[in-house]
Amino acid sequence: MSEQIQKKQIVLYSDNSSVRESVVTALGRRCATDLPEHEVHEFATGPALRAFVDERAIIDLFILDGESAPEGGLGIARQLKDEVFECPPVLVITGRKEDAWLAAWSLAEASVIHPIDPFTLTDTAARLLRATKPVVA
Repeated sequence: MSEQIQKKQIVLYSDNSSVRESVVTALGRRCATDLPEHEVHEFATGPALRAFVDERAIIDLFILDGESAPEGGLGIARQLKDEVFECPPVLVITGRKEDAWLAAWSLAEASVIHPIDPFTLTDTAARLLRATKPVVA
């Protein structure tokens, strides 16, 4: 009996449609050949993201833009880590390398910087997806 491989579920938050497009393009259909394909759920507002999480959707990875306004991805990351039981890994996108301390404060497992380098983003996302089991948020 063959097991059906489920798509990985990635939640992407940015108020900037260009950032969302860059992330989706960089990730492609799968982050690595040893991982299943993924599905990206895009959100431009914090309330929409939280509503999705509250619906108890299965989520494998959050990618959050720290430069979003009025609600930044770093604050949302911290809130998710504080409020979601067994929160899936979080990858934050910061404005500069010096903002790594903010990523650490947010409790994110990893960070990358703007402008988005497709190889770095994909490699980081793949590493986080390999290290986790699906979690019902």
